[in-house]
Amino acid sequence: MSKNVKAYLMLVCATLFWAGNFTIGKFAFLENIPPFSLAFLRWSLVWIILFPFTYKEIFKLKHKIKKNLSLFFVLGFTSVCIFTSFTYNALNYTQVINASLFNTAIPVTIILVCFLLKIEKTNIFQISGLLISVLGILAIITKLDLNILLTLNFNKGDLFMIVAIIAWGIYSAYLRKRTFEVSLLSLVHIICTFGLIFLLPLFVLDLVQGKIIEMSSNLFYILIYIAIFPSIGSYYCWAGAVSIIGANRAGIFLSLIPLFSTIFAMIFFNEKFLFFHFIGSVLIILGLFLSNKKITNA
Repeated sequence: MSKNVKAYLMLVCATLFWAGNFTIGKFAFLENIPPFSLAFLRWSLVWIILFPFTYKEIFKLKHKIKKNLSLFFVLGFTSVCIFTSFTYNALNYTQVINASLFNTAIPVTIILVCFLLKIEKTNIFQISGLLISVLGILAIITKLDLNILLTLNFNKGDLFMIVAIIAWGIYSAYLRKRTFEVSLLSLVHIICTFGLIFLLPLFVLDLVQGKIIEMSSNLFYILIYIAIFPSIGSYYCWAGAVSIIGANRAGIFLSLIPLFSTIFAMIFFNEKFLFFHFIGSVLIILGLFLSNKKITNA
């Protein structure tokens, strides 16, 4: 299996797990679980799970980690803290359809950040593929009804999602600035550690405000899913893919998240695959193909 094929498979898995995270995040809201507390418990559980497998390597790299403290603070703050907690907060105020719609802007954010920081170059195929994929996502989310798109009201949840996708764009761009080799699991653990530094005060704030989480079987299942699949699984796959094909090309695959969310809706809520689903899927696949096309000299 070539490295590129491996990267693409990893990106499909990452987006599949993240799509489920939106659904679970909404279930968490229905269970009255505070967003900041949910984010803190999620990444605390991830930290505990990873520790036996990564502590030896991380201890050996402690001097290199110290030299890159600013980088890891940025990675932890933007991904583990801001993206996670703001997404869960968004789902408290807005619908999953809105959150998924804003999520399609992440590839644009990555390309913009990479361009501004001169991390990666972009080409016409990446831009064109991105635009086509966004059109595909819009076809699915709006059901090819322009009124649905035009009547989107920017409430508090929508603003949370705007901040979240900007944070993820910064994270993905800065992920390429790492200057030393480290296994993907250890990398996730390091980023998780720095992210928890920022989430801890938010968790304490929830407790001070009387937002206490009641233990239940539903909470247990929610935590198990979000700790293993969209956390360890997705971050492992995403970081590995970015290291192979770059943030720009990886970013276009994030357009698959709303597509997978639609499939989940069909499975769990008995929704039908309609014409707008087909059109959206075709456009997304076309966009993915075009974005990975290389420019050849005449």
